[in-house]
Amino acid sequence: MASDYRAARAAWEKDTLAPLEAKDAPRRRSGLLAGQTDAAPLYGPDDVAGVDPVSDVGFPGRPPFTRGVQANMYRGRLWTMRQYAGFGTARESNERYRYLLSQGQTGLSVAFDLPTQMGRDSDDPRALGEVGRVGVAVDSIEDMRTLFDQIPLGDVSTSMTINATAAILLCLYVAVAEEGGVPRDKLRGTIQNDVLKEYMARGTYIYPPRPSIRLITDIFAFCGKEVPRWNTISISGYHIREAGCDAVQEVAFTLADGLAYVQAAVDAGLDVDKFGAQLSFFFNVHNNLVEEVAKFRAARRLWSTLLAERFGAKTDRARALRFHCQTAGATLTAQQPLNNIARVTVQALAAVLGGCQSLHTNSFDEALGLPTSEAATIALRTQQIIANESGVADFVDAFGGSYAVEALTDRIARDAMRYIERIDELGGMVAAIEKGYPQREIQNTAYAYQLEIEDKKRLIVGQNAFTQESAPVPVMKIDPRIEREQVDRLRAMRARRDASAHGEALRRLEAAARGKDNVLPLVLGAVKAYATVGEISEVLRGVFGEHVETVVL
Repeated sequence: MASDYRAARAAWEKDTLAPLEAKDAPRRRSGLLAGQTDAAPLYGPDDVAGVDPVSDVGFPGRPPFTRGVQANMYRGRLWTMRQYAGFGTARESNERYRYLLSQGQTGLSVAFDLPTQMGRDSDDPRALGEVGRVGVAVDSIEDMRTLFDQIPLGDVSTSMTINATAAILLCLYVAVAEEGGVPRDKLRGTIQNDVLKEYMARGTYIYPPRPSIRLITDIFAFCGKEVPRWNTISISGYHIREAGCDAVQEVAFTLADGLAYVQAAVDAGLDVDKFGAQLSFFFNVHNNLVEEVAKFRAARRLWSTLLAERFGAKTDRARALRFHCQTAGATLTAQQPLNNIARVTVQALAAVLGGCQSLHTNSFDEALGLPTSEAATIALRTQQIIANESGVADFVDAFGGSYAVEALTDRIARDAMRYIERIDELGGMVAAIEKGYPQREIQNTAYAYQLEIEDKKRLIVGQNAFTQESAPVPVMKIDPRIEREQVDRLRAMRARRDASAHGEALRRLEAAARGKDNVLPLVLGAVKAYATVGEISEVLRGVFGEHVETVVL
């Protein structure tokens, strides 16, 4: 049968395809695949000849999870619909969260401002002009109380995009939940807590890589015992892709980060089948729908195989790659911003067809500023229409078996594994980052991508093709007064807290950080004593030092 197919395909190429291409040359395609390659004109059985339908593809809900981590996927329960939100003060952000929940959102996703991410209080001179700008300002337990006021933390799953200060924000969340009568073992959610990608893509690091990983493994151990339903890390390819890498590199560098965290946890004496069940991933989703679907399938296959082969993971829960998705902010254009609604729809479809567990859809105005309430609602409605009107949620891995999808899945898995093997040769991901390897690869790909746009080899509607003037859209503005008010609240809190209890809590934290004890219980004690994010971070800076960026040319 295979030989019959090959002969038939050769005849088709010669007698049917070639005359058409001689008459009309293949058009310039703007959806180039990873490696700046183009899709083949046709995919067929020969392209998937090396793919085993059982060991490589298998069945949903079973290793290697290529077809999905649940047997029935969305036929049983839809993905969690999150909208990443946070701006200004905790009070303003709380109002947005309650509004989104009232509109049918099923989970919260918290954006923090840069001072909070960098471990600086709102009155720190280095925070000037940044308080509440790209997320909500959280300095202390008082801000966290306000942020989640009247939100049922026992019922809502909360994702927090926080990395270097993840331990502090998690402890603030636990403390506020317990004040409201919700025990920590009932809490559901995720902290991003992925510092390695910060060194190569995003930049919100504080401490050097190795002590940062110590904090991460402390979180793994603490949550394994105390907060068992919490996802302790969201190993993030999102920001790596936003920095300019391609789909293969996103899979490779994300999984390599994951392997580094797993190795550190195993070295610390943790059981991979226990902490592995609390790992999650966070991927970007770009415009090339077919490649993105294949990317997610390849990532699941690779992770399941690597966890079993390298660490002896036995349970399906530990081997299953569960992931949140966000549509690609880097693809949004300030020109003709309403076009972004179409881009986000395509990307959201790719995420759903690829089997995501939760999804954030960007608002059409995010290339211009923080999303307005109207734009955020349209983004949420996009998910709801896909879920309830498109019919794609009725199928488990609807693209499975497609020659193109299976061929691309296999190719992405193979090419990503080559990157992982190269990182192994360099001594693992921490050593590779210290040597600048992934940073250099991302920069080279980003540069090539930009050249494609400038040379119009990659067409961006409204930007370098089909351009026209468009009417301005409303842009959300942050009132400068919120920074002054936040600083005033912070200083008032400091003035009325118990100075003795506060000082003792920070001294105990410093002693734990200098030793080998898990620091999470001490961080929790410090936030309950009204220590601020900046004060706790400063104690840890004194012990761990600060990271100096590796310059890559």
